[in-house]
Amino acid sequence: MNEDAAPDHAHIAECILRLCAARRAGATICPSEAARALCTSEDEWRTLMPEVRAVAAALADAGRIVVTQKGTAVDPRTARGPIRLALSNDHVETLDRDRRQRSEQ
Repeated sequence: MNEDAAPDHAHIAECILRLCAARRAGATICPSEAARALCTSEDEWRTLMPEVRAVAAALADAGRIVVTQKGTAVDPRTARGPIRLALSNDHVETLDRDRRQRSEQ
């Protein structure tokens, strides 16, 4: 990743949601997993972390994910230290419904 090719918020959001959806229900990801997935170099992911946390906050505000720290829901804007991201129950239900509909077609 370089400054010209930095992922936009939509791309970061898609990555977070894809990684969360790939986990079993209730499992979480570390925001750094999304940052690493979006970078081409192992050394670049740290520079992307503020953006990943900002996008995680927006996704949480929209009810698409839950942000936790030590198992308790937190606001990623004010949480200090490691946080975890998981799909919200509503988003899991939407994904399950969409999968069932596709399998019935």
